[in-house]
Amino acid sequence: MGFGDSAMKVSIKVTRMGRDLLVAACDADLLGKTLKFGKIVFEVRRDFYGGSLVNVSEAMEIIRDAPNINLIGSLIVDEALKEGLVHPQAILDISGVPHTQVIRL
Repeated sequence: MGFGDSAMKVSIKVTRMGRDLLVAACDADLLGKTLKFGKIVFEVRRDFYGGSLVNVSEAMEIIRDAPNINLIGSLIVDEALKEGLVHPQAILDISGVPHTQVIRL
């Protein structure tokens, strides 16, 4: 896979939490990086976000119905925003990288 291919991919991991699922997804190029903004230190940890490397549309198929989602990166957060899964005010900017969490009760 060339650089151009991985630039358009996201890493997605589905974790079962009791009866619920947590879907964590990040832009592939962020996996393993540490973001810092003031006192905020955010690690895009492989053990949390590292899973299947898929394109955005494949990730969105999983995210749409998930009760709990955790997203970081322009690619995946922008797509969730376009689909109305995330409110713009629920997006936190960490060193220019958007991050959001959604919990559906």
